[in-house]
Order: sequence, then structure tokens, then C-alpha cells
Amino acid sequence: METVFSTYEVHVRDRFDYWHDVACRHIVSHDSQPECRLTFNAAIQAGALADIGLVVFENSPMNISRTHGQASHATNDEIFVCRQLSGSLALEQNGRDVVLKAGDFTLIDPLLPYVGRFSRGSNLLVLKVPRRALEARAGRTREMVARHISACSAEASLTSSFLAMLPSHAGRLRPGVEQIIRDQVLDLIAVSLTNVMGTDGTRLSSALSFVLMNVHAAIETRLSDPALNPATVAAAAGISVRYANGLLAREGTSIMRLIQTRRLERCRLALEDPSQSHRTLSEIAYGWGFSDMTHFSRRFKATYGVLPSEYRSKVPDRPVI
Repeated sequence: METVFSTYEVHVRDRFDYWHDVACRHIVSHDSQPECRLTFNAAIQAGALADIGLVVFENSPMNISRTHGQASHATNDEIFVCRQLSGSLALEQNGRDVVLKAGDFTLIDPLLPYVGRFSRGSNLLVLKVPRRALEARAGRTREMVARHISACSAEASLTSSFLAMLPSHAGRLRPGVEQIIRDQVLDLIAVSLTNVMGTDGTRLSSALSFVLMNVHAAIETRLSDPALNPATVAAAAGISVRYANGLLAREGTSIMRLIQTRRLERCRLALEDPSQSHRTLSEIAYGWGFSDMTHFSRRFKATYGVLPSEYRSKVPDRPVI
């Protein structure tokens, strides 16, 4: 996990405004109002587990809201799993209210408006989960948002504990292992959601989940190989290309689209990493399996809206004290 913001690095008069800007870029666009600007303190850490974004932030008391207008402009098809680490957070979405205390978690949909209130000493973990991957396991999530999931049941307790451990391991796992843990995280979240909704288990059987896990792992462990193709992935997973693509269709993707998505994500993270600022764009692209810079630049812009060089230039510098 990388610290992307801390009030210790910013002048008191600028702390809240700078925090709000960083939070909108790393989490989701929203409006917020602190209890007191002069005493406002906050910190944000960000990382990833395969294609799941991880954000940990602690902040002084404040109110937040995401309007209909902001929700209607959402571009990333993600859903948020919010796990309270300490303090408390009150949320309202889709006509339901939930108060999270340490150990509790819930689902929030950025495509819908919501309001919230952070208590003093709040520390929250947010997982930005691919919507299709979660719905493939748990079904449509619209009625699952803002449901209170406490650690009182065995399933929820296991999920809560597992989620809390993720930040300390982000960025330290081998790609293949990372993909396995990613699938386990989604399975555990799905089990907890279906349990609180009173439905019978997850949509994917454990056998299918295991096959999907092998497909993802086969891609992650060979991502830097420019010769990686659907046949290689399917062979490594022990299934046919057609069957692999059929399973991935549940997540709205295919072998080739997933390879490209993961390569672009790895390149994006490299462009954001200050320790890799000495590497050229071609070194980064070729290092993650791209063999044509024109194709890489075109796909990067189609995915992130800007060319790789423009993206790197827009990575924010550390604020000056």
C-alpha cells in the first residue's frame, strides 16, 4: 500500500481541499463537508489485489454525499465493499440505512447516490470490486447495497477478518498467488452477501470457481510473455479455449480481453510508481508483454482516456509543506 495523501505534508489551510481532491480521484467523485476545517486530519493509502483496488483512509469527522449527477457520470463499472477498521460510519443508499462499526462491512454502489457521516477516529477499507465478477457469484447487487453485515455469523466473521488482512499483503504477492487470493476474496464476499439476503449460496459452484481461478492464474503468471495467447492459457488451465471463454463471459470478458486489461493495468501502475520514473514508456510496455508501441498507446488511451505519456505527466507530485 502506498500513502497517496497525508495531512502532515500539507498546510493547515489547504488540508481539507487537497484531501477532497485526492479522495475524488482515488475513490469516487463526491461532495463533503468537514466538522472543522482547522482541525481536519486525514490520510489515504492505495494499492491493488489483481483487478481489485484497495483504499484505506482515515479522517476527521465529516459528512459526505454522492449526488444523482455524480453517479450518472460514473465510468468504471465497479462496486465498493466497505469494511470499517475502527471508529464508525453511517451510510444511506437505496432507501436503507446502515451504521458500520469496527469489523462490520457493507456494499455501496457508485452508480447510485448515497450520503454518509464519518465519526471521529474513523478508519475505513474500501475494496473497488469488478461488478461483473461479483455478480457472477452473488447475483444482481442492487438490492444488496447498504445491508449491514456484522461479524456475528461464522461466514461474515471469516470474510471480515480476511478483508482486514489484505492491505498488509498488497503488492507483496506473486501474480499467480495474487489472482488466487482475489478469487477467494470475491467468493467470501459473495457468501456473506447471499447469507444476509437469505439466499442459497453463490452462483458459481466451487468446481467452476476453481477452474476460473486456474485461468486467471495462468494469465497472471505469463503476463509479461508477448507470445501469451488463448491456447496457451487454456492449456495451462487444463481446459479448452471455448470453455475458458464461456466461463469468463460470466465476468463480461474473454481470454484475450483479460490479457490486455491486466497488461494495461500493470503498465498504468508502473507509470504511477515514482520508483519506476527512470523507465521509458517502451521499457514498461515491452516489459508487460506489448510488442507494438502504437497498439499499446492506442489501447491505453481507449481505456484511460489519455496517452501513456500524458497519464504519467498527470501523476500528482507530493505536496510541498
